[in-house]
Amino acid sequence: MRKRVDKASTPATASHLQGAAREVTEEKLLPSPWRRWLKRGLLACCAIFTIEIQYMLPDLTPRVVYSYGIRLPFFADLTQPAELSLNHTVNMYLTPEEGVSVGVWHTVPESQWKEAQGKDLAWYQNSLGNGSPVVIYLHGNGGTRAATHRVGVANLLSALGYHALVLDYRGFADSSGRPTEAGLTTDALYLYQWVKAHCGDSLVVIWGQSIGTGVATNTAVKLLEQGKVVDGVILEAAFTNTQEEAADPMSWLFKKVPSFGFLNTIADNSVFPSDDNLRKMRSSILFLYSEDDTIVPTRMSQQLYQIAQSVQNPDRVKMVSFSGSHGYKHNGLYKDPQTPGIVKMFMQSL
Repeated sequence: MRKRVDKASTPATASHLQGAAREVTEEKLLPSPWRRWLKRGLLACCAIFTIEIQYMLPDLTPRVVYSYGIRLPFFADLTQPAELSLNHTVNMYLTPEEGVSVGVWHTVPESQWKEAQGKDLAWYQNSLGNGSPVVIYLHGNGGTRAATHRVGVANLLSALGYHALVLDYRGFADSSGRPTEAGLTTDALYLYQWVKAHCGDSLVVIWGQSIGTGVATNTAVKLLEQGKVVDGVILEAAFTNTQEEAADPMSWLFKKVPSFGFLNTIADNSVFPSDDNLRKMRSSILFLYSEDDTIVPTRMSQQLYQIAQSVQNPDRVKMVSFSGSHGYKHNGLYKDPQTPGIVKMFMQSL
């Protein structure tokens, strides 16, 4: 005799089990004291992080952009430039604003080497009025004015018969204060005005390298707002602005801190808008860059060159690129035997 099977009992049993599972799941998801405390703890951590990041970013952003605070080369006595083969150079300090002191080296033309021996600050200051062109050098991020390539630029300019003034911005090297875009621009502007007060009608050119190109264009625009046009500006390894550089995967800033663009936006800091500045500037400009630069994308120099040429007489805007086969990368253009001639030709065109 066949056993009778009630088919309706199967779905009823499955439905019962599914309902029981839902009840168990819902019971597990119900708030419990420990779960409430966990939520409160997470909310508290988020609040603390938000507050902390607001305090950290103003300090974090400058340290990422400027890489200041480490005095390279180590053990260099910045008060004794003669120890670094600059024996016709004086070390001095200027005060661009209350509470801020910045270190500056003044190297006189090579032709005054013998006369400069043993001279004091007053002699160097007076020498600015001898009619020789003056170049204010605004270096890039990290290190000090004693870095090899910065000493190399000072010697190059001196050999050409120019005065070279190399500035360490606030927060760098032995300069006091903390670097910001406005602060660096103030330092450069003050040095320019100090030079103009002592050099008479001599030609004054600003040479910016890397982050110094942003300082240079900022300074030129500030002076233009005062009705003053800088005689000439040299931009070596220039970038468009820090926001665009931070977004470029080929840039040093992106490689070092991929999220910098976001952090910098929150901190509302450090833009250096050379692209916008060049649309306002009326100075003669020379762009220099090496094709193997791994710090700043070379396309940015090309982009800035095109902007500058579009807003003023193209004859007043020059660009020279150096083959990557030389291995100059970001800091080595001063080594090229053609560089002195390129700089001299630009200076003579002013």
